[in-house]
Amino acid sequence: MNRSPSQPPSDLDRARDLSRVKWAATLLLVATAALFLVARHFETQHWIWGYVAAFASAATVGGFADWYAVVALFRRPLGLPIPHTAIIPRNHHRIGENLGTFIEQNFLAREAVEKKLGEVDFAAQIADWLNVPEHGASLASFAVRRLPQVLAAIDQSGLRRFFGERVRTEMERLEVAPLAAGLLGTVIEKGRHQRLLEELLGSLDTLLTNEETLEALREKIRKELPALFNFYRADAYLLRKIVASTTAFVEEARTDAEHPLRREFDTFMRGFVEQLRTSADFAERAETFKRDLLARPEVAALADGAWDSLRAFLERDAAAPDSQMRRAFERMLVDIARQLGQNPAIRAEINRGIVRVLGDFVQAQKSGVGRFIADQVKAWDIDVLIGRVELTVGRDLQYIRFNGAMIGGLAGLALHALEQGVNIRL
Repeated sequence: MNRSPSQPPSDLDRARDLSRVKWAATLLLVATAALFLVARHFETQHWIWGYVAAFASAATVGGFADWYAVVALFRRPLGLPIPHTAIIPRNHHRIGENLGTFIEQNFLAREAVEKKLGEVDFAAQIADWLNVPEHGASLASFAVRRLPQVLAAIDQSGLRRFFGERVRTEMERLEVAPLAAGLLGTVIEKGRHQRLLEELLGSLDTLLTNEETLEALREKIRKELPALFNFYRADAYLLRKIVASTTAFVEEARTDAEHPLRREFDTFMRGFVEQLRTSADFAERAETFKRDLLARPEVAALADGAWDSLRAFLERDAAAPDSQMRRAFERMLVDIARQLGQNPAIRAEINRGIVRVLGDFVQAQKSGVGRFIADQVKAWDIDVLIGRVELTVGRDLQYIRFNGAMIGGLAGLALHALEQGVNIRL
């Protein structure tokens, strides 16, 4: 059966080719031996037969020697227990060990692996895959469908309690005073504490214009004044004066960036931050407050309630036909694909990260790969192994027999010519 040039040969084709080459090499050996006998018979009749006999004898020896060498690789020639034959069967296990070590140290070396992985643009392949709308939608749907199972696994496996305990432990280790000092210091440096003051003043102004608040203040004033003053409605007069003065003061503080109240507030905040940084008493009080807060059952109940509420929301959204999470995930994947396509720096960074991760993984596993290859080779049936090797390289090995016959014959011819030349001189 004819085979296309691009079609790899099958085992049957290799076996046929090997058999043909073996027969041809054997026939060549028989032919050189027969030629030697014929040449020896006619050697006395003409000098040329001496050269033919020298060529044929050396070619026979060369072909036979190479036949012996080729056969000795795979089995004992003629079944004889000759030393250093059947090389592959006798060294089966050592070949497996050496092959595993060779692959581990050369093919799986860090430099070789990272160089090969560096030729692959992983980020571009990810971007191309995500640019197909169906791929992003399928990935988002898969992730959302698996979310309820993940949440259930978290509850059933004890991860929820574990993470809760870890968070509590880390909170207990956290020093509140330095953290608060750092946060407030940043707020003050950017002037945002004045915005806080403005919000407080605005709330106070709103409070002073509330009818219920004004009525409560008036009732308080009425109780404190003598009855005679209440008869002349002094409570209303005092309330108007107090509210008017306070409102005017608040308005001045809100509109004047250099108002004394603002400066006092700034001084107070900076002093408070400094005490948080340096005062051991402040630090101890902050730690006491933190421990008392974490020990309250309401905090644990609040955390459990927040988790339950979050889980219920996520499960409802995951089951909804128009899931918000799925849409958000799809938009995120589209944005990732766009960023990867437009930003070579991000692609290069991702590729470096992937190469580093895969390289580390290969280095961590390469000894296991080498051991696996060695064990597999040692576990192979030796006859099957020899058959596979012969099918792969046997044809080329048989050509060594042709070469041995030709090189041997030419060497024998040259030596015979040299011998004749010496005899003529003598």
